[in-house]
Amino acid sequence: MKFLTSFRRHSIARPALLILALVVIGLGYAGVNPQRSSAETEMTQQIEEGKALFDLTCSSCHGLGAEGTSQGPSLIGVGAASVDFQMGTGRMPAARQEAQLPARKVNYTQEQIDSVGAYIASLAPGPAVPKKEQYSPEGLTEEEIARGGALFRANCSACHGIVGGGGAMPNGEYAPSLVNTDEAHIWEAVRTGPQQMPTFSQKVMPDQSVREIIGYLDEAHEQPNYGGLTMGEAGPVSEGFWIFIVGIGGLAIVATWIAKKGARAR
Repeated sequence: MKFLTSFRRHSIARPALLILALVVIGLGYAGVNPQRSSAETEMTQQIEEGKALFDLTCSSCHGLGAEGTSQGPSLIGVGAASVDFQMGTGRMPAARQEAQLPARKVNYTQEQIDSVGAYIASLAPGPAVPKKEQYSPEGLTEEEIARGGALFRANCSACHGIVGGGGAMPNGEYAPSLVNTDEAHIWEAVRTGPQQMPTFSQKVMPDQSVREIIGYLDEAHEQPNYGGLTMGEAGPVSEGFWIFIVGIGGLAIVATWIAKKGARAR
């Protein structure tokens, strides 16, 4: 007791007690606060790397907080799937504003794309990058592939053509060809609705239906061409165009020639 009384009166008593209190609080907090797992640490690091890359290459159009500007839409809530589609096909970053952004050479590694996607996903919930079993058509039966063809013709062929060859749209836009398009990017386009494409949610079109559509496209694009012109594989529109030009046009030329020949004979 005498020691405590003399120590309490000493000049270093208060600083020592303050340090002791901080140590006790720190040890108590360390004991109560759960340690972060390695996965959480990696995710945090990935988000930070994605934000740094976003600030450098994307924020000038989409805003520092991805809230959007006059040069680019808001990315809050679009999810990592939209980032993977836009950057994974080279459409983003866009070189300039266009009616339709074309697919270009990809300038980022998949690791960089995943980092930006993780940062965008951390801002608000949105479609995640799909796993292989969500889009891969492996194991589909012929009946399921046929059903995928029916779904594609009912929902997609009006813009993309009867077998996904692409097609023109108003105001300088177009539905891109789906030939040689990555299967994951088709799934992401269905879920995120890039540009003029409508968005199909899980309730409207389940993953199984998307798999069947992808299976139909894969099988259609693997069919050999035994000769003749494919005419862009755009279906009856291009075929009707050539029939009109060659068929009716040729008949008009022949009819004009016959009429002139008959006039000369008289």
